Amino acid sequence: MPILALAELRSALAPRQRLMGLDVGEKTIGLAISDSDFRVATPVDTIRRTKFAADAARLAQLIGERGVGGLIIGLPINMDGSEGPRCQSVRQFGANLLKRLDLPVAFWDERLSTAAVTRAMLEMDVSRARRAQAVDKMAAAYILQGALDALGRPPGGSGAGG
Repeated sequence: MPILALAELRSALAPRQRLMGLDVGEKTIGLAISDSDFRVATPVDTIRRTKFAADAARLAQLIGERGVGGLIIGLPINMDGSEGPRCQSVRQFGANLLKRLDLPVAFWDERLSTAAVTRAMLEMDVSRARRAQAVDKMAAAYILQGALDALGRPPGGSGAGG
């Protein structure tokens, strides 16, 4: 399957399939999953990165267990809208993943997702240890929810992504 624009993703899915959001970091991959109606993103897990083959195998296992039909991968675009080395790395991760998984993939602008999640957790007085444990999967849920919200808007609505 190719990398698709977000607007094309829904038509590439079979009925009742869910989307999985990925927050791909250097050390971890945060995971979230949508409901089958594409309304709500729920944090699921965090994979501690090792070798790509092992990471891809774990993702494939979770995808199979949860009825996932497509992936939303957070793209760490710079605040000025440019793409730096981290974007290149995440794009390459997505391309490598497509060689192993036959799923449609879309990228979603993840600017400030980790900062927003961390701020919310601070406001809820979550301990530093608990924040470290949960921030990656919460960031994945934040990314996925943004994409779900954009999918739910009528065509031509405003929003980031693509």
